[in-house]
Amino acid sequence: MTTLAPGPRPITVAILAMGGEGGGVLSDWIVDLAEHGGYLVQATSVPGVAQRTGATVYYLELFPKAAAKAAGRDPVLALMPMPGDVDVVIASELMEAGRAVQRGFVTPDRTTVVASTHRVYAMTEKIALADGRVDAAALIDGCRAAAKRFLAFDMAAIAEATRSPINAVLFGALAGAGALPFGRPAFEAAIRRGRVGVEAGLEAFKAGFEAAQGGAPAAGIHAITTANLPPPTLDGRDMEAPAAAVQEPTPSLPAPLAARLQEFPDAARAIVRLGLERLADYQDAAYAGLYIERLRPFLALERQAGGDGRLVEEVARQLALAMAYEDTIRVAELKVRASRFARVREEVKLGDNQLLHIAEFFHPRVEEIADTLPERWGRWLLATPWARGAVARLTRKGRIVRTSSIAGFLMLYGVASLKPLRPRSLRNRTEQRALEDWLETVRAAAERDYRLGVEVAACRGLVKGYGETIERGRERFAAIITVLPEIADRPHAAAIVLALRQAANADETGAALNAQIGQLSDLRQAAE
Repeated sequence: MTTLAPGPRPITVAILAMGGEGGGVLSDWIVDLAEHGGYLVQATSVPGVAQRTGATVYYLELFPKAAAKAAGRDPVLALMPMPGDVDVVIASELMEAGRAVQRGFVTPDRTTVVASTHRVYAMTEKIALADGRVDAAALIDGCRAAAKRFLAFDMAAIAEATRSPINAVLFGALAGAGALPFGRPAFEAAIRRGRVGVEAGLEAFKAGFEAAQGGAPAAGIHAITTANLPPPTLDGRDMEAPAAAVQEPTPSLPAPLAARLQEFPDAARAIVRLGLERLADYQDAAYAGLYIERLRPFLALERQAGGDGRLVEEVARQLALAMAYEDTIRVAELKVRASRFARVREEVKLGDNQLLHIAEFFHPRVEEIADTLPERWGRWLLATPWARGAVARLTRKGRIVRTSSIAGFLMLYGVASLKPLRPRSLRNRTEQRALEDWLETVRAAAERDYRLGVEVAACRGLVKGYGETIERGRERFAAIITVLPEIADRPHAAAIVLALRQAANADETGAALNAQIGQLSDLRQAAE
């Protein structure tokens, strides 16, 4: 805050941007814009931290030179934004706009918010045991309610289309919002004076400016709210996954499989199709056909129970995810796909005269190596102390493999080529037996109580990931299935299973689930 009082106050601007988005360049453009427009400017920044747990906050204060000259002294400007005293907030991603609101930077009497509606998920959202995503619509509503003016649209999509960092789109949207006392030519001149990526920057600026101007209502209050909400996915999540877990686009279904989709009710057909596509890509058409055969008994249960399709839909979702479990073969296959290299090149905006090196970190455990072997060999490795110890010593430090090198690529390509042998592997035999047991448990529960069957089916979603994560999920899934017989005859059995599943996802330690199961035991003992 300035020490000149009473009198003009500075224009305060806070920029919240993540690494690689050009927040520093955006700040420099605003400094240049203001200095050439007759303002004194002070700019500071406080870096965020890695792994998407916080953005860098750039803070600028702009004070008119004429006012300082009239006062006979320079203003004293603040180094950091203060709650309730920010005129403009620029957020490169929707969650950052929400964080600005949470920190008190956004107020309804003063603040114009310029934000992109795309999402880059925070670590707290990614590491949640269930779906930890923050509701994008709620974020938009909160920002709109907190701000004097709210300008929001998918600026990342525009940046992608113009092959430019998002900072130029944000700069264009800022100009379109009219939140600073400078015209469009002054903004464009600042980009030109930067002398870096001028043509692409001006194109992205133009697109951002026009999007802001075209979306503003006649009253002049900017309230564009076209949120970039993600489409539904098979597992209900679209989080940034490790490269090994990313599903690549798949070809259209073979005609025989596509024809079988007509057996399913409309409500479940989209999920079943996604399941077929994933499994045909994961193994082959025969494996996808097994998926259909496993689902058919639940169609009959739907008809018998007069259900609304939820049972088939939930079984289809969980079965597809379970049958496409992640193993070393799948990891290697996805790492060496041509589409994956093309996607990485596009993401880093690789130029024609640039080289790209991709380093992958692998740390397979003995169990994961044994799972890839034929069942007999895998069980021998796990049961033989000297062999298990030797493999553990070789793999305990992990290794870095450069898939952009010939040797690294061929190493993973060789592992991926084991795909035809997957049906004989220890992991496949174990998974298929576990799936048959689960399907039988769901069938029995659904015959007793339709809603209970749906909830038991959903419990299979606890088993996910790999390594220690999947082991914890298996333990919690098994704990619920173990107590299922004593729950099944109770009133509101489905609600009890739902509560157990939610407790299983509540913490890393399993304490909440253990407490819930303990309460069930206490109730049983009291009844006896």
